[in-house]
Amino acid sequence: MASGFNQENKRRSLAELAALVPDGASIALGGSFLHRGPFAFVRELIRQGRRGLELVKQSPGYDVDILCRAGALRRVRAGIVAMEGNFGLAPWYRKAVERREIELEEHACASLTAGLRAAAFGVPFQPCGGLHGSGLPELNGWKCLDDPYGSGQKTWVVPAIRPDFAVIQASEVDARGNVRVHGTAHWDRIMSRAAGSVLVVAEKVVDSAVFEANPESTLIPFFMVQAYAVVPRGAWPGSCWPDYAIDYPAVEAYMDKQGDLQAHMAAAPEAQEVHHG
Repeated sequence: MASGFNQENKRRSLAELAALVPDGASIALGGSFLHRGPFAFVRELIRQGRRGLELVKQSPGYDVDILCRAGALRRVRAGIVAMEGNFGLAPWYRKAVERREIELEEHACASLTAGLRAAAFGVPFQPCGGLHGSGLPELNGWKCLDDPYGSGQKTWVVPAIRPDFAVIQASEVDARGNVRVHGTAHWDRIMSRAAGSVLVVAEKVVDSAVFEANPESTLIPFFMVQAYAVVPRGAWPGSCWPDYAIDYPAVEAYMDKQGDLQAHMAAAPEAQEVHHG
């Protein structure tokens, strides 16, 4: 990924941050299922009428579903897609695939991670175990190579996956753009290393001394971050541990096929903040 984002004053509004992503861009979205995804950012892309996007994520759910519902996607590279056990499949994503409204490159979580690792390491492909007997290599045209060291074994290799942007929902950011998350980082670390740029939505800003006192907790260093916005409850209706849990009634309302997308968007915390000043 690029390592030249050393400018001062990286803070942007949510609208300004989303405006950095043009139509047709490839975006990797952090988090997993309903947990610590950059959902306010996703909704802002929809508000701005973005079209033709490619989404890259090992385990998307609400994010890929609402983007399909809004007609913002042209292509998806994903592993498991679901709204978790409480809600089952992602219905608008499923409809988009069945109706061929989007192109799907189906992965296992491991194969998508292998592609991102190849990009992060600057190589054209990455070996991936566990694919023998699967239909994924044939479906995607992946190649199988002989072990050059003579073991007689064969290994499937996955081509590099280089998103234009990785968008990460962070627990904390400092003024320079250093990033920290509490709890598991999910797939965020490898996404940030593979993408051309990292955009961050943070729950709050903390003093740089917090990072300096515990530097090993920095998930993404400032020089990899192009810009960030501060949006409390930016992962709603999902969780951002330990600050808040999943808003299950809000997810249930979103899943109602008779529900109104605009009403859901208007109920989002970032929309309420704008409305109430």
